[in-house]
Amino acid sequence: MTTSFQSLKNHFLISMPHLNDPNFEHTVIYLCEHTDTGAMGLIINRPSKVDFAELADHLGMPIEAPKLTSEPIFVGGPVEAEKGFILHSNDKHWGNTLEVSDDVCLSASLETLEHIAAGDGPSQFRIALGCAGWDEGQLESEIANNDWLVCEADLDVLFNTPSELQFTAATQVLGLDMTRLSPDIGHA
Repeated sequence: MTTSFQSLKNHFLISMPHLNDPNFEHTVIYLCEHTDTGAMGLIINRPSKVDFAELADHLGMPIEAPKLTSEPIFVGGPVEAEKGFILHSNDKHWGNTLEVSDDVCLSASLETLEHIAAGDGPSQFRIALGCAGWDEGQLESEIANNDWLVCEADLDVLFNTPSELQFTAATQVLGLDMTRLSPDIGHA
């Protein structure tokens, strides 16, 4: 029996307690792309030790919006760890902007960062270094193994919830309390 492919683009992946990978323990990933050949997403709840001021300084970019200096830069995942990705609201577009959904865009352009630093960037954003990626069938296999819970992305959780609360907030989108889930998996 063949099943048709169902994209999980614009969904959250929420790591299950038994997922024994330090890159993904206790994470929420926003899936930016998911096709039958693979998937790509960004961890949204793991701030790095770098803030926007340090990133802007490294890029030689002046910050004209002082409130942004302490804006955290997130660890988006272990793939392409030196590459920057900007998840942002769909109110502004620049070069290389990919519309993920009607409400969310993904950009990797320096131009987007320059607009953010100048104070005329998108109204909501998260900047991450690196991403998470899956080869063909890999994500589907991990989901079948109960490594991830999947739910539709929630914009409030994505952009307005502090990172330390995003894991709990994302599970609440599903109506779950992760503290009640066992780390052991089983199959009936």
